[in-house]
Amino acid sequence: MGGELTIAIAVFLASAVVVMFCGAKLAVYGEALASLTGWGRLFVGSLLVALATSLPELSTNISAVRLDPPNPELAVGNVFGANMLNMFTLAAVALAFGGKKFLQQVAPEQGYLIVVAVVMTGLAILFGAMQWGANIGEVGIASIILIALFVAGMWWVYKTRPAGGDEEGEDPGMTLRKAWLLFGLVSLGVVISGFFLAWSSDQIAGITGIASSTLGILLVSLVTTMPEASSTIAAARMGAMDLGVAGLYGSCAFNITILFYADPFFRDGVLGNATEPAHFVAGGVAVGLMVAGLVLVLARNRIKSTVATVALALMATTYIVGAVVVATVGGTEDEENPNSSPPVRTAQTPGE
Repeated sequence: MGGELTIAIAVFLASAVVVMFCGAKLAVYGEALASLTGWGRLFVGSLLVALATSLPELSTNISAVRLDPPNPELAVGNVFGANMLNMFTLAAVALAFGGKKFLQQVAPEQGYLIVVAVVMTGLAILFGAMQWGANIGEVGIASIILIALFVAGMWWVYKTRPAGGDEEGEDPGMTLRKAWLLFGLVSLGVVISGFFLAWSSDQIAGITGIASSTLGILLVSLVTTMPEASSTIAAARMGAMDLGVAGLYGSCAFNITILFYADPFFRDGVLGNATEPAHFVAGGVAVGLMVAGLVLVLARNRIKSTVATVALALMATTYIVGAVVVATVGGTEDEENPNSSPPVRTAQTPGE
């Protein structure tokens, strides 16, 4: 058992390093593509960068449901856990880069994107609670509704983006062809490492007894959201707050669509229905933090710096409290599977 756990942890750490490295590079080359093609910052942040940095979640979740046996709890937990953690990243980066000053550089048009992310996450929670099993082929109708909403939402965000408000980024120092090539290579690296990340997480859950839902929400999501964190920090350093915030909320919206992309690979029903109490806690915390971010963005010029700082600190604290609740509610694999065989116990002598 010890040797198997050591191997699983080693594979997890190695795949995590590759995911973080390739994910960060995805953001870099995605931004280069945006600059070379002339796309605006809002489009880059909410769609291109969000898609690029969310590839670890996509790869990991598809891999999780393709395991033998499949681990849907890990996949769903990663979706809600990533959204919850993205909001912690927003609060932490905003605090590190000036609090109210950071918020004041975020365009109010970001509110449209935030609404899309909130509605999609909320609907995913609702569909999971309803246990709606209707499907078309191998894809749940709930997943189809979510992907349709994402497409409509991104169109809405594009139409309401700031008119002429985007600044041109720095020269990426590469040709368009080179940017596409590098983008494709690191994307492949993310897909391959994501498979091993899911496999090793499943092994760790089975060996240690940690519930897969808890593992997905707390540990796997921490690794798969590192690209979002590094991208947001990089954007803040170059003064492109809009790009960073759009990348985080765009990632939250795209993460929900992963339920659609992974559904065909899950043969035991509708993936979005593989929800447990820990998932609802994580999803609820994520929605609450998104709404708090929306309020701060819209009220950024009317609140005092102290209020903004306290609010951002409370957002970060709420994530930590939510993580503790998830760990408590999530329990162990035995609690997830009450019908499984009970552990073998040795006989005790009287008085022991």
